[in-house]
Amino acid sequence: MTLLHGLATRALRTLDPEDAHGLAIRALAAGLGPRAGRDDPILATRLAGLSLSNPIGLAPGFDKNAQAFAPMLRAGFGFVECGTVTPKPQAGNPRPRLFRLTEDRAVINRMGFNNQGLEAFAGRLARRGEGVVGANIGANKDSEDRVADYVAGLQRLWGLADYFTINISSPNTPGLRALQTKAALQELLGRLAEARDALPSEGSAPMFLKVAPDLEAGEVETITETTFVNGLAGIVVSNTTVVRPPLLSRFREETGGLSGAPLKDLSTLRLREFAQAAAGRLALIGVGGVASGADAYARIRAGASAVQLYSALVFEGPGLVARIKRELAESLRRDGFSHVAEAVGQA
Repeated sequence: MTLLHGLATRALRTLDPEDAHGLAIRALAAGLGPRAGRDDPILATRLAGLSLSNPIGLAPGFDKNAQAFAPMLRAGFGFVECGTVTPKPQAGNPRPRLFRLTEDRAVINRMGFNNQGLEAFAGRLARRGEGVVGANIGANKDSEDRVADYVAGLQRLWGLADYFTINISSPNTPGLRALQTKAALQELLGRLAEARDALPSEGSAPMFLKVAPDLEAGEVETITETTFVNGLAGIVVSNTTVVRPPLLSRFREETGGLSGAPLKDLSTLRLREFAQAAAGRLALIGVGGVASGADAYARIRAGASAVQLYSALVFEGPGLVARIKRELAESLRRDGFSHVAEAVGQA
């Protein structure tokens, strides 16, 4: 079966990237994905109160409309984050908007929060089974009150998602990253905290803030403090970058966010900075260029309680998660750790 999935992954890479992604989602929804065995006990951990059988998560963008979270959990991910979802359905930016950089093990996208909207998303989450599933919420491009869009996402999905990620760091919605500035972030997180406190306690779910890697001096500390004082559980570090490394093989002039291997060093640096600023007060999720057990281990030692990946799946296929977990378990045992949490921040 592993060989079959590898062949399928190579076949999908011959198609247009967005067409290949759509086909993969349909295949997974039809039950054609891999099925993982029981996780190594050394990988069990907790993230902001959530129990995970392993700390390897699927990043948002893969399952925008909550159509494939169950098969991806069965494939071995410890948690799956769906979205980004906006209150109203929207088509996103014109195609082509997704570019595969095979030589660089990277992807450039300017999707623009294309999704089917909150109601379709909520309907699918309502029918879910076991496993930790998060909701990445955003704002519509034409919204007159973007903060209200985030509040609407939190309210509609309360009790359906195990956690929420507030995505203010996509470079593909004009002006969205301006929400990372101090005053705008305080308004957003303050209104979200107020809305959360008014919701039923039985649906309680932690909230994370997802940040860009492209930050100015002092912004890490400001974002960390604003996140903490408003009662969020943690920060996801990081989204895609608008910076282009000098040796990028192709598509250098395409606008959008760059993810995959070229993002690894920058996102790891930002993670270390956030870990230092947070000083244990917030849970951190490391994402950006994770493609091996060594990459995952480096993020955990840099301060992440869990990691996420997506772009590496484009090149490695769904069998990648099993290899990452095996390599991570080997690294933990080699260095004398008895479980993942012991290694967090030990770099």
